[in-house]
Amino acid sequence: MDGNGVLSRSEGDLTHSCNLDAWLVRTPAGLESQACLEVLMDISLFFIAVVLGSALMTWVLRQYALRRNIIDIPNARSSHVIPTPRGGGVAIVVIYLLAIVLLYVAGAIDQAAAVSILGAGALVAVIGFMDDHGHIAARWRLLGHFSAALWALFWVGGLPSLEVFGWTIHLSWAGYVLGALYLVWMLNLYNFMDGIDGLASIEAICACLGAALIYWLAGSAGYLLVAPLLLAAAVAGFLLWNFPPARIFMGDAGSGFLGLILGVLSLQAAWAQSQLLWVWLILLGVFIVDATFTLFRRLLRGEKVYEAHRTHGYQYASRSAGRHLPVTLTVAAINIVWLFPIALGVGVYGWNGALCLVVAYVPLIALAYKLKAGTAEPVA
Repeated sequence: MDGNGVLSRSEGDLTHSCNLDAWLVRTPAGLESQACLEVLMDISLFFIAVVLGSALMTWVLRQYALRRNIIDIPNARSSHVIPTPRGGGVAIVVIYLLAIVLLYVAGAIDQAAAVSILGAGALVAVIGFMDDHGHIAARWRLLGHFSAALWALFWVGGLPSLEVFGWTIHLSWAGYVLGALYLVWMLNLYNFMDGIDGLASIEAICACLGAALIYWLAGSAGYLLVAPLLLAAAVAGFLLWNFPPARIFMGDAGSGFLGLILGVLSLQAAWAQSQLLWVWLILLGVFIVDATFTLFRRLLRGEKVYEAHRTHGYQYASRSAGRHLPVTLTVAAINIVWLFPIALGVGVYGWNGALCLVVAYVPLIALAYKLKAGTAEPVA
């Protein structure tokens, strides 16, 4: 691989080389060489290995949690009723970071992209792992989260200029401030939304596959395309154990890591093309709207937002349904049927990103209101 994410055979090994970018954007030159088929096979095996590695490691972590009694015991604020091992999200962390290291060693990812993900992701995962095994005060967790966000932003370059309703906004140093707030909120909202079986996994897979498909249709390839696909593969392996009814929970190590990495991937994409940030914000709309709407409502009621609760819209919906599966599948359907087509219009056909974000979010806000997200639970 060269530094641009192009796969090729070593000199003298083949008379023909396969340009991965050419194959991924479906140009004839990329399809004529037999080397392309071989490269495609190698890539497929790599992704299969990521899925299987994540699934196997999740099984190992489940055995570890059972032996060490790392169990999530249901309480008054829980959305589950059966004691369940937690901490399985560490499998996502380890497998994905290992895949990024391999990509870097192979020359398919530049140093800045690799170091931003490896450093920030590892720090957040360690904080979450420690919190899963004991307890870290909220102020120290938040300090660690901002440190991870600033590390990622240093290597990513902050927030790029944004196109908002036809206006170009140059953020300069303010991009680092807004970027840090964005990444820390993404990290924490993902933790908040990881409350029922399979939900956080399904959201990540839908967002990553949706973004990758949009990149491909728009003609992008290389690392920009591979990074979300690898994350989806790592999460898919974990989902085999987390799909309702879950046999292990993700834990703070996994949910915080996912939220942060999704945020970092969105910023890396925005530097390639500013419209792609709107694509990610639309694809992650279910989580962003539910978590943000709930937060503001709780703030208006004077509640301590860092305290555990079960007043998110998806939590009310799961209690109403009496099961987690219908809610998880409904979120998947919203992502596929509603949010993806809008994101596709923005990323491929050049629709106005800010306007499409509003269009995508309005029904989600109405749904959060209907589900009474953020309102106090009725007293039994």
